[in-house]
Amino acid sequence: MSGRFSRRRLLAGAATAAGVAAAASACGSGGGNTTLTIMGNHPSEITDSDVAGFSKKYPNVKIKFVTNSVQLLTAMFAAGDPPDIIRDQGVQNTPYLVKRDLAEDLAPYFARSTVLTDDKIAAVDDVWRYDGSVQGKGPRYGLAKDYSQDAMLWCNLRVFEKAGVEPPDPTKPMSYEEMLDVAKRITRRKGAQYSAYGLYPPFDVSLSAGVINMVTSAGGSVFNDDYTKVDFSAPEAKSALQWYLDYADAQVGPTVARPLAAGAAAAFFADQLGMVGYGYWFGGEVASNPQVQDHVRFVTAPQFGSTRTSPCFAAVGHWIPKTSQHKQEAWNFFEWYFGEQPAIDRAKSGWGLPGITAMNADLPEVKPYQKQALDVQNAEFSHMSVLKYSPYVAFTALDASLSQAFVKGLESGLSAGRLADLVNDTLNPLLEQGKELVA
Repeated sequence: MSGRFSRRRLLAGAATAAGVAAAASACGSGGGNTTLTIMGNHPSEITDSDVAGFSKKYPNVKIKFVTNSVQLLTAMFAAGDPPDIIRDQGVQNTPYLVKRDLAEDLAPYFARSTVLTDDKIAAVDDVWRYDGSVQGKGPRYGLAKDYSQDAMLWCNLRVFEKAGVEPPDPTKPMSYEEMLDVAKRITRRKGAQYSAYGLYPPFDVSLSAGVINMVTSAGGSVFNDDYTKVDFSAPEAKSALQWYLDYADAQVGPTVARPLAAGAAAAFFADQLGMVGYGYWFGGEVASNPQVQDHVRFVTAPQFGSTRTSPCFAAVGHWIPKTSQHKQEAWNFFEWYFGEQPAIDRAKSGWGLPGITAMNADLPEVKPYQKQALDVQNAEFSHMSVLKYSPYVAFTALDASLSQAFVKGLESGLSAGRLADLVNDTLNPLLEQGKELVA
């Protein structure tokens, strides 16, 4: 897998785990009077060209990269010398970071900026806002470098053609039951040997995000009103868990207990996977695999309940710690990376939607599959929704708890109700501890 693809698997929950320092890898951009330390993905996301452009504009600032590691970050904070810029996921982590007083309030910087003004910033960037109670309101604490509506699907038309099944309508959402039925009809296997899987559902970026999206669509919430408890035994949540059990029982695709060894992308590009639950960003992978470009289709997100939802699961971007010693230099890099040439270059690559709305005009549409995907995406914008996470527990704990419960449930044949009890029993003590820590 490429660095661009693997970035979606990296756990960006910085400052969410205890640990000791890990070894740091560093590389720089030449001399300078100030060293700006960035914990981010170099060179796959922050490229050498990005660094060179910034160094030309700010020759007195040297950039140093350190390994993107939760353990290292925890140790750097403990030592009182955190990085100046940190990669993270805005959807899941903004409330968590703000409640712990870790992130710098960037509202004064945005107010002074002529590059990153409110009229230029995409609506998705509101996930990086938090007023202490509600995500999407209050000061900005970070910005998304790019994003996708991650419950959308890419279809391999060759798999559908071989099965004699009509592919989904690109703009009419399937129900999750319809999606599972289609997956059953296009799966090809003899015993345990698959020649084609039907579905890799939209849970890869974050298992908890996939489930929370389904629950929200059904009109429920996994959290109580103040986000201090979860209840996966509520009807909407238990229905979502039951769907996953039904999906696993149908044996139409990989599960947390039975993953694909080579990954979903490899199977998709080898015409061995019919539907994969990735957002617009996956078009960047398609661009690198010309053998599949003439038989792919991008389609709208499936719908679980009565409400049509199509959220962003991550909104990966960066934030500046409150204890950074070089906040102005960090902000200068923010403006360069998020609002100038690097952002234009990312938009042109097709590796996600830009955080600056004007740069939507730079998204690729030369090839037929690019134009088709962009047309579907443009229609999908109006269905953007925001997932709600608790500030009292790291999303990595949510994902781990759900994953462990699903593995145990699938291996032991547990019911959805028993799965819900397992998740509740694991997460509610963690939420209680988290609430006490920030009280």
